[in-house]
Amino acid sequence: MKKVSKLVVIFAMFALMLGALAGCGGGDSDSGTGDEGGNQEVVKLKAGSTPNADHAYNVGLEKFAELVKERSDGKFEIEIYPASQLGSERELVEGLQMGTVDITVVSSAPVSGFSDAFLVTDLPFMFKNRDHAYDVLDGEIGQGLLAELEGTGIKGLAIWENGYRNITNSVRPIEVPADMEGIKIRTMENPIHMDSFSQIGADPTPMAFGELFTALQQGTVDAQENPLAIIEVSKFYEVQDHLALTGHVYAAAPMLISQETWDGLSAEDQEMFQKAADEARDFERQLLIDADAELLQKLKDEGMQVTTPDKGPWQEAMAPVYDKWADRIGQDLIDSIKEVGNNY
Repeated sequence: MKKVSKLVVIFAMFALMLGALAGCGGGDSDSGTGDEGGNQEVVKLKAGSTPNADHAYNVGLEKFAELVKERSDGKFEIEIYPASQLGSERELVEGLQMGTVDITVVSSAPVSGFSDAFLVTDLPFMFKNRDHAYDVLDGEIGQGLLAELEGTGIKGLAIWENGYRNITNSVRPIEVPADMEGIKIRTMENPIHMDSFSQIGADPTPMAFGELFTALQQGTVDAQENPLAIIEVSKFYEVQDHLALTGHVYAAAPMLISQETWDGLSAEDQEMFQKAADEARDFERQLLIDADAELLQKLKDEGMQVTTPDKGPWQEAMAPVYDKWADRIGQDLIDSIKEVGNNY
């Protein structure tokens, strides 16, 4: 009887060990309950951005996360980290390559480091209006830009937006390009943006976005340029008196996923992620369109003095930038976008 008891204990211990091993997951997966009562692993993905939580990037990412969770029956959960919690835009893109970040929406500037073609979206007054931009970026040209990322460890899903960029400053009202003479303006680390402002006599100073508010507050720089949504959500009106609605650049915003994460998805899940990215793109764009008039009034209410410059002189003053960058970007690409613009 004692021998039988020992065998029972041994088998019981072995069964417990098997149970413990079966309950162990790997990576960022958790055990969950499927629709039919069985267990399924929940795959948690990290999505990061640099603007504050209520910016359209993050509201759009929330929409994307909601669509993915719903259509995967809870298999995927996307956790969103706004306000540079996972790093600057460059660090977010590098995180995609290293597999430490799964998804991001960033400006085109850090992406142009992988392909000069992306610089085309940063040329001043490249797009006549939003419809022109959407026609280009959602069509064959935009797909070609995203395809340029193949082999970099990054997969381009869609091209969202950040709206049209406008200038704020603490020196004087801005009406004509000459008004920018001598003004120290923060830009992204984007050579075309820097050249564009140098062309009109400003002093472009590249700086990480996370440092910008303090730099404006302390007078390290006089000015900055961003879409209305960024200006409002970042409370630049607290340290800037003047807003000029120059609309000098349409700010395209690629939505990217780590190639490692993408390759780990089934073909069915890849199709689902792509459709969700496209739907969230349209949702995010509409958020910005709907918000523009309200944002402008809010900025006025906060005390900003607003000017609406005639864009003609600005286009003419910045035109030499096209000649300087045509060889590197590709004159054919520039011409093809202009050709689409003939419809608008």
